[in-house]
Amino acid sequence: MSIETRNSKWITTGLLIGLILSSLDQTILATAMPTITRQLGDLRLYSWAFSVYMLASTTMMPIYGKLADLFGRKRIFLCGLLLFLVGSLLCGLAATMTELIVFRGIQGLGAGVLMPISFTIIADIYPPEQRVKFMGLFSTLFAASSICGPAIGGMLVHWNWSWIFFINLPFGLAAFLMLTFALKENQPVVGNPSIDWLGAVTFTGAVISLLLALVMGGNPYAWNSGPVLGLFTGGALLLAAFIWAELRAQEPLIPLQLFKIRTISCSNIAGFFISAALFGAIAYIPLFVQGVIGVSASITGYILVPLMLATVVTTMGSRRWMLMVSYRVILVASLLITLVGFLLFSQMSVETTKLQIVIYMLIAGLGLGAIFPTLGTAAQHAVSWNQRGVATSSNQFFRSIGGTFGISVMGGILSRGITTRLDKGTTAGSLASEQNQHFSTEMLLNQELRTTMPDTVLLVLQKAFSDALNDIFLLAALFVIVSLLASMAIGNARLNQGAK
Repeated sequence: MSIETRNSKWITTGLLIGLILSSLDQTILATAMPTITRQLGDLRLYSWAFSVYMLASTTMMPIYGKLADLFGRKRIFLCGLLLFLVGSLLCGLAATMTELIVFRGIQGLGAGVLMPISFTIIADIYPPEQRVKFMGLFSTLFAASSICGPAIGGMLVHWNWSWIFFINLPFGLAAFLMLTFALKENQPVVGNPSIDWLGAVTFTGAVISLLLALVMGGNPYAWNSGPVLGLFTGGALLLAAFIWAELRAQEPLIPLQLFKIRTISCSNIAGFFISAALFGAIAYIPLFVQGVIGVSASITGYILVPLMLATVVTTMGSRRWMLMVSYRVILVASLLITLVGFLLFSQMSVETTKLQIVIYMLIAGLGLGAIFPTLGTAAQHAVSWNQRGVATSSNQFFRSIGGTFGISVMGGILSRGITTRLDKGTTAGSLASEQNQHFSTEMLLNQELRTTMPDTVLLVLQKAFSDALNDIFLLAALFVIVSLLASMAIGNARLNQGAK
């Protein structure tokens, strides 16, 4: 594929806007969800607002990557961006949690195109040394927009939470127009492209079945219940069918030989588990400070700023480091720092101050900043040009599915943890059971109810909530350890500036 570079600045700007929208959508929602849940009701669906979006976007990533290789980056990117904007509009109009979750799924179907195809286009129009620069630039702006996201979310949620979705529309349309007129493609057409429909269907079914089993396991269904076991079994069978289809497809959705490359396989494993840890932190740190410490929704909107600000520092440094040392050196050092941060998160309690939380997030953020640009660059430069699209999208897929896995598993742990700790005959436990098992958490998120609650009841609720969240952050630390082990096995691969 040949892409004209005369309008590369406009192209890059349009792609940057798409990535910023993707970043803002996650962090704005994370800080606004406690308030949205209180207004729309049903805390049991809290994690689904994150999970369904990531489930849809994750499933579509490899499909978009292959379609972009077959039909051109431009038309696939614009179709996905348009679908994302339609989903954003519908989310802002949602009147119930069920509607919000359905519309988040539509939004996620479009969002799956934003990252992988953006990075693929950049790899098409820039040489290797500049790709590293723009990979770092994308990661920096991603983090910078994440800094603005919590603040924007905190402000908009007091005005009208619908605008956390409506804000995507003007910027998304601007990016759509920029890429429509600036991005020119000359794609050689050789016969009729072969689409791996069987691979797409079996892959989609396998991913959805397995992730639904993880989301539903433990709550609302027991892990050994029929629905959960059925989903696991169906997912395993569909996964086996997908592998069978890929081995026989003329143009496989995900070429399995990619995973024979150590850099690809190890970077995908590392990306999966570090994303599981990171997205769990983004989703549940705001819940901790609002539910346990008792800060207002507006302050909660700023609580993730230190984490994102710290990532900018090491993200910018990663551009230079990748030209000097191997990927493994950067990843191992970064993950060790990240591990310290998450272990500190797991020790937070009712007595933890806001200053301590800020320090913990700074430590974790300094570790996280260089990880994702390094993993993305490693995967992209491990293959030749004709496999770049699928390699980039598969790397993004494993990161995204890791985030979905992390949030889903952590959501189940949180719900069970709170219920278990309150189901001990305490005053708080009795109060919660008289209403419903989630009423206690809703009380903690409501500032007016907190002020009228007896101190003894409030303390018991805070302690139960804090302990359950500690379990989540400890699990996230375990995910970081697995990512560290995978990074140590990545070998001595490093950026080759002479690559095409």
